Amino acid sequence: MYIKKILWAIALIGLFIFGIIAYYVYGAMFEPNTAFNNDVAYIYIPTDANYNDVRLQLEPILKDINSFDALAKQKKYTSNIKSGKFAIKNGMNNNDIINSIRIGKGLEVVASFNNQNSLEALAGRISTQIEADSASLLMSMKDETFLEVNGFTLENALGMYMPNSYKFYWNTSADQFRDKMLSEYKRFWNDSKIAKAKALNLSPNDVITLASIVHEESKKKDEQPRVAGVYLNRLRIGMPLQADPTLKFAAYKLPKYKNTVIRRVLNVHKEIDSPYNTYKNRGLPPGLIAMPDLSAVNAVLNAEKHSYLYFAADAKKLGYHKFAKTLAQHNNNAREYQRYLSSQGINK
Repeated sequence: MYIKKILWAIALIGLFIFGIIAYYVYGAMFEPNTAFNNDVAYIYIPTDANYNDVRLQLEPILKDINSFDALAKQKKYTSNIKSGKFAIKNGMNNNDIINSIRIGKGLEVVASFNNQNSLEALAGRISTQIEADSASLLMSMKDETFLEVNGFTLENALGMYMPNSYKFYWNTSADQFRDKMLSEYKRFWNDSKIAKAKALNLSPNDVITLASIVHEESKKKDEQPRVAGVYLNRLRIGMPLQADPTLKFAAYKLPKYKNTVIRRVLNVHKEIDSPYNTYKNRGLPPGLIAMPDLSAVNAVLNAEKHSYLYFAADAKKLGYHKFAKTLAQHNNNAREYQRYLSSQGINK
């Protein structure tokens, strides 16, 4: 009888201990464990992160990090870290959190860019949107073997990056970003667009280079096809482009013009010795002078057919231009705009 009582006591103690353990396990697994008020919080787990890296991000947004630790060890998450961007929803329990951050590549992010006028600026912009840093992105973008194999040079490499918004996983590497942009470039240059470029006696790189000039000349989408038509007319007859934006581009590469803004192109700028000086050199410059909007690229491919050879900014309709077929008419238009600049005190 005495032995039975002892066995019953042991059994009851065992059940009590089991109940405590079950309660703790249930709490660790299924009790809500978030400590933020928003609907969702995001964590960004870097490539090659360890559990401590993850824990540092989770600790501020969890009520009880210790219960999370215990379940993470039990479920072997501590040795199976996945990198990426992950969403932690308000009210999630530890089990849900672990399941959500150990599967797949995480969430996609939208990376957007436009008007980044150098590879350096583009790398800096993209590095704020995916894991890859600007140094690794720039190194990948400038990789000479990649450029040569795919028909680019350092001068025109920026033209491979078509301005738009694209989806990536946050932990996309520099090479993965670059390679996807090459795929998007090839997707943009379909058979129809390539045929249009050939009809203009231009390559895709030539089109983007010319589009960069058109875009710097006019931000007005309805005017860009007419501007493109002027430059195509000049190329067709072997006339220098004489594009003021190319002079500014050449000037900004010189120490003399560092940290300056050229608001008025002067004769001194036309004397700059540079392959980008389209007053001195015929044909297109070696590469684009800025990242053009897609509207400017399409404006070149679908340029207006006309007989204009000149244009000058319109003082009465700012942002637009006056077009001319003769040099005499153009000089009149140019003088009118120069008088306007002088009246505004813009001398350089």
